[in-house]
Amino acid sequence: MKIQTNKDLISRSLSAVWHPCSQMKQYESFPLVPIARGSGAWLYDFDGNKYLDAVSSWWVNLFGHSNPSINAALRDQLEKLEHVMLAGFTHEPVVELSERLRELAPPGLGHCFYGSDGASATEIALKMSAHYWRNTGQPDKSQFISLQDSYHGETLGALSVTDVALFRDAYGALIKQQATVISPDWRHAEAGESSEAYALRCAGALESHLQQHHAQLAAFIIEPLVQGAAGMAMYHPAYLKRARELCDQYDVHLIADEIAVGMGRTGTMFACEQGGISPDFLLISKGITGGYLPLSIVMTSDTIYQAFYDDKTSRGFLHSHSYTGNPLACRAALATLDIFKQNEVLSENRRKAEYLNRIAAPLKNHPKVKSFRNTGMIWAFEVESPHADFAQRCFSLALSQEILIRPMGKTVYFMPPYVISESEIEILVMRTLTLVESLT
Repeated sequence: MKIQTNKDLISRSLSAVWHPCSQMKQYESFPLVPIARGSGAWLYDFDGNKYLDAVSSWWVNLFGHSNPSINAALRDQLEKLEHVMLAGFTHEPVVELSERLRELAPPGLGHCFYGSDGASATEIALKMSAHYWRNTGQPDKSQFISLQDSYHGETLGALSVTDVALFRDAYGALIKQQATVISPDWRHAEAGESSEAYALRCAGALESHLQQHHAQLAAFIIEPLVQGAAGMAMYHPAYLKRARELCDQYDVHLIADEIAVGMGRTGTMFACEQGGISPDFLLISKGITGGYLPLSIVMTSDTIYQAFYDDKTSRGFLHSHSYTGNPLACRAALATLDIFKQNEVLSENRRKAEYLNRIAAPLKNHPKVKSFRNTGMIWAFEVESPHADFAQRCFSLALSQEILIRPMGKTVYFMPPYVISESEIEILVMRTLTLVESLT
């Protein structure tokens, strides 16, 4: 077998692969990074260089690359069943996963519908909500609202509730853009205003919108506690509690998009727990399989489920994916849940978060660092830099320092795998401080 090199794989990839969310011409100046293998929190290229994966490979990897427990579970499942369609059939991994999630999720979420990725989960929830209102005699309730700067995926339905100008400008003609309400992102609070007071003030805007439009609204979709693509915008959980109260008052569904913030990322298994609420729909993806295989889940209540239970096919939920409830993906998810249960992951994450916050004091207090913030195992801050191409410069320089961070604009964030050690945390923080010094 020919020994592969970084140069070989870069050339072949540029010739045959259209990479996601990329301007391919930029790879002429900033070459792709070929990865040969992963182990723990590290990725390795074909020339032996290594990179600390501080963004969990787009927020999916929880327990490290090539995790022995998940590997073993998948090898076992491969010898039993790789896939069977879920229409008219069922299998043990999907049943067990659904049962276990029902025990872990906020109260009242008793049914799981399966998709392939995060955007699929958003599509499912939007369709299911609007179809629910149709089935219950209120077909005019077909519109949605989301927060300003929200991100819920890049398929057309998901884009309609995504408030990112780049996507809206490119694909606006293809979608029915839905309304937004002001974000409770505490960076926008007035001087002296607490994050809780600001969150409740923003909830007032939500209340006004619901008062005026509730007769046409199917659901309010929200990323609980942290808006990822908005630059890790963080807000007080009081907003969640008030949003739940208002949605109940005005008869509007609440969709909690926990695709990025679920599975322990915000410090609790699900971010909704910190607001003390149960949504009508809970969206799960990314970390659910430990970063191994594509899977998404929409959990919902008995009330919504029963509205589709009928003799007429037209009243059933009309949605499917070829790989719905794939046994291998479900088995990876079960192995991921086993790790949570056996290793006291949430308490260990709290200890690691405290450690990172403690040693990050020089970074937090750097004169060019603004709004340093943390929720669970997510950190973010803005950097005052003269470089218009700060994100690309920072990404490239970080790789030369053996760390993988991927800024959004001038927002630098950490979202590391939960297996990151104290020594690796030190590497991440100290080398990021060096990056800030060199880019300001």
